[in-house]
Amino acid sequence: MLTWKDIMDFAVNGNPKPDRRVEKSAEEWQELLTPQQFRITRLKGTEAPHSGALCSAHEAGKYGCVCCDTLLFDSTIKFDSSSGWPSFTQPIQENAIKYEKDTAFGMVRVEVMCNTCDAHLGHVFPDGPEPSGLRYCVNSESITLEKVE
Repeated sequence: MLTWKDIMDFAVNGNPKPDRRVEKSAEEWQELLTPQQFRITRLKGTEAPHSGALCSAHEAGKYGCVCCDTLLFDSTIKFDSSSGWPSFTQPIQENAIKYEKDTAFGMVRVEVMCNTCDAHLGHVFPDGPEPSGLRYCVNSESITLEKVE
């Protein structure tokens, strides 16, 4: 189980190696994604709070990267953080997520990205529920839900 100490270590000292890499030009990403998905995942944007379709989704399944289909989170670790964005306590595997220190807007945060294709997902914070204490705050537009029946 990852902890805030692990997250900070990755953000400062380097991330775990992904299982694979997907790299495309900006033009190729624009052809594959909606304008909103492109703005969020490739230009590091965000969606308005409580506006994402997956914010209130509670179906069983796995959440993948909208850009490259890499599995990122499982529905069993999703929780209602009341933040306005889908929130998770852990990635599906340690090397699924890439972490970078983010000092934009006068704040110090840790940005989370897909470790396979570098898509911006959101940020992680140390104010989640136990046992990890982590809250991965993710844009709905950056992920897809593969429902399990």
